[in-house]
Amino acid sequence: MKSILITGGASGIGKCLAEGFCEKGYEVFLFDRMDQKTKNEHIHAYCIDLQDEQAIENGFHRIQEEFGTVDILINNAAISQFHKPIQDITVEELDQVLDTNLRAAFLCSKYFVMQKERFSYGRIINIASTRFHQNEKDWEAYGMTKGGIVSLTNSLCVSLSNTNITVNAITPGWIETKAYEDLRPIDHKQHPCGRVGKPQDILKVCLFLCEEENDFIDGANLVVDGGMSKRMFYYD
Repeated sequence: MKSILITGGASGIGKCLAEGFCEKGYEVFLFDRMDQKTKNEHIHAYCIDLQDEQAIENGFHRIQEEFGTVDILINNAAISQFHKPIQDITVEELDQVLDTNLRAAFLCSKYFVMQKERFSYGRIINIASTRFHQNEKDWEAYGMTKGGIVSLTNSLCVSLSNTNITVNAITPGWIETKAYEDLRPIDHKQHPCGRVGKPQDILKVCLFLCEEENDFIDGANLVVDGGMSKRMFYYD
């Protein structure tokens, strides 16, 4: 049975990933600072502040001592609430976004690779966002971290070329994680594919990348946005 660690697994896309991989027979581990309760014996939740390096390191040690090494890492955790004018965002708020969205992905990747000297199979998947190259007003903090995630993916792909670990990014567009049924027709119609995305759309790509025979996909950034980033908008 393969094992997978998902950061930010308590809600949204992360929760969907946890449940989906569990259904496919994976042993699932979650890092999230939210208290996570699960009755599934194959989903193991760890309450960890991803801004705390020691907590991350300890989490990896706990998993390794109890279950062995982890085969797959999905760096999914992110915060996006500080979308405000650059002149208003504080250094403390900026650091919180950077530490959670980008620094944690770097650290989790570091301790993932350090688990053992040689992998016969391994996957790192970094969840980015179309905001790394398309953005709206006042999203500097979030957007810059997602650009960093793509860059981290590119670098790790090359650095880990002497291992059996592939490193890829997934760049979601609008993925509705709460009230999908409340979306307006225009929300769906503006997407070239005709609908807003669901967490399951990201799950399907992750499952595909984790298949052993798909080891030639390495260093890719797969955009999953229903075609929205290919559109050109003009004001009337």
